[in-house]
Amino acid sequence: MRILLTNDDGIQSPGLKALTAALQDHHDVWVIAPDGERSGMSHSLSLRDPIRVERLGPQQFAVGGSPADCVIVGITGLMEGSPPDVVLSGINLGPNLGTDVTFSGTAAAARQASYMGYPGLALSMYTHTPPFELAPAARFLAANIVALTDLWEESLFININFPNLPSYPAGYAITTPARRLYVDDLHHFDAPAGVRYYFMSGVPRECSLADGSDWFAVEQGQVSISPISVNPINHDAIDHFHQVTLQSGQEGNQ
Repeated sequence: MRILLTNDDGIQSPGLKALTAALQDHHDVWVIAPDGERSGMSHSLSLRDPIRVERLGPQQFAVGGSPADCVIVGITGLMEGSPPDVVLSGINLGPNLGTDVTFSGTAAAARQASYMGYPGLALSMYTHTPPFELAPAARFLAANIVALTDLWEESLFININFPNLPSYPAGYAITTPARRLYVDDLHHFDAPAGVRYYFMSGVPRECSLADGSDWFAVEQGQVSISPISVNPINHDAIDHFHQVTLQSGQEGNQ
């Protein structure tokens, strides 16, 4: 298979290197990833600034842009004429569970691939702290890449979270995203020049551990595989909205 690898941790990330090592002997691998840390950028695009691309080696490029930029530059530029069979984003050094996919640059790269008509898979580890057991996760992905790619549909991307285990995963579960909410933690620093700087972080406040959720699966030591829709329409709300009558025209100006 012809594979485009990207991430949001940057091209030097050990997660990306583990994935490359697991795939490069049997596949045509292109590494097109940000030149530095781009976590939490969601689906940001560089629409007003030029995107710097540096060739680091054969089929390896560092991109001065977001993860979604990397996918666009890769498919329409660097790989033009010979597009990938699949786009893999990761392996992220930290989980992307539940509503994390809204903020995640890892997920955004997979979503961008699907927008462009190519299979997109987002890959993440269920831990924020070393040691990261990346090799077993990468081997699982390599062993199942054809089957996972065949699951893809244009209406979705596939979000995969790996348990951080030193051995090959014992099982997997097809899951739905958990409800995961955060408490925003904001601190500030007042510089001598009178400028205030804010530092933002967040910690999980609430998370559903319901059976069948992605969070539940990784807590049980399973690989979580979630189909995530790329369609922004809330079909459940459409009928409710049609039941409301709003003022319009002259009535709305009174």
